[in-house]
Amino acid sequence: MIVKEIISERVLTLAEAKEILKAQRKSGQEEEKKDKEGMEEEEIRYERRKAAEHTTKFAKLGAKESRALINELLELGKMKEEIAVRIADLMPKSKNEVRAIYAKERFTLTEANIEKILDCVAKYESE
Repeated sequence: MIVKEIISERVLTLAEAKEILKAQRKSGQEEEKKDKEGMEEEEIRYERRKAAEHTTKFAKLGAKESRALINELLELGKMKEEIAVRIADLMPKSKNEVRAIYAKERFTLTEANIEKILDCVAKYESE
């Protein structure tokens, strides 16, 4: 598939991607086209189907809840949007899981910061 132009770019959670794929399916964007590009359309449908299966299987929250969790996490110190999205997707339950998410960062978290992150995650996990 050749991308002609990127209109916008932002980081999405799995739940948000799931909602977008579901909306596209409902709007009829995956209807079959019987023309010269039949093979290319086949690949697109396959990729979308696989993406939809993945998001359905691994999304742990709804789109609104995951975005609310991200906004709450962004209020904490040493938090980037990419890391907040990763935390919302993975929903870590232990300190070691949070440390693993921050493993590539150039700084380490204090125990208090890890506890704050786990508290935020626990709020949304019970809902």
